[in-house]
Amino acid sequence: MDAWILRSKIEKIDNLPTVPPVLKNLLNIIENPNVSLSEIGNFILKDLVLTSRILRVVNSPIYGFPGRISTVSQALILLGLNVVKGMLLGVSVFEVMKKVMAGLWEHSVGCAITARIISKKKALSYLEEVSVAALLHDIGKVVLGLKFSDKYKKVMSEAEKKDIFVFDSEKNYFSVSHATVGAWLTEKWKFPRNLVEVIEYHHKPHLSKNVPVQTAIVHLSDILVRAKGFGFAGDALVPAVNPSVWEMLDFTETDIKEILDEMEDSFVRTEDVLLIDI
Repeated sequence: MDAWILRSKIEKIDNLPTVPPVLKNLLNIIENPNVSLSEIGNFILKDLVLTSRILRVVNSPIYGFPGRISTVSQALILLGLNVVKGMLLGVSVFEVMKKVMAGLWEHSVGCAITARIISKKKALSYLEEVSVAALLHDIGKVVLGLKFSDKYKKVMSEAEKKDIFVFDSEKNYFSVSHATVGAWLTEKWKFPRNLVEVIEYHHKPHLSKNVPVQTAIVHLSDILVRAKGFGFAGDALVPAVNPSVWEMLDFTETDIKEILDEMEDSFVRTEDVLLIDI
């Protein structure tokens, strides 16, 4: 399929009958560049289920406020507009994630937690932004699975049978991977350019020009979560870490061991987020 035709089809994802109503309404809000925190807050508060999900996520190890945030307004003030928009999108697509690919929600949450751990290790100031990028890095898989359900099942089947990465199988069927699709969508939804770039290059962090460190962190998080076997990202393989990432993050073996240990502890405490629909 020609890339521009595919992009046109992908960008009309909110027209699909399979998209949950809350997600359709959310996309209208997200695409408005002038939307305010109070408007987003009112949108959340009208939906008790969404309110509950947001509070569970914001009090989880994904963010740094375990058990400390009791209201949506607190969450909005502490996290800011762009982080809240990303988090909202994450919790709104989790139902779809579970239909498209069992284990993808768990993988995404694991990546968000790991990205925060790595960012703290590097003493970086943008922990929440990196966590959101990690939570949404595979949004392209969700959209491909929704828009082209039968074809995406073939993608996953090929990846399993040929023992190849799912992004290679995606290119065989669509000419582009979920990373490109995710970038197209988040650009259409008017997310910050930094977030779009992390999603676009999370498998090729050396190509990131504006946010190389954030992209490197999400890249490494994705691989560490795969190596841990937490959730499922579409194939059972563990990619090699891009050499540029080791140079950029400059971790020692001890650092990596400490990150893995903290991941283990944090994953144990994520059950409430993973069972978010109950």
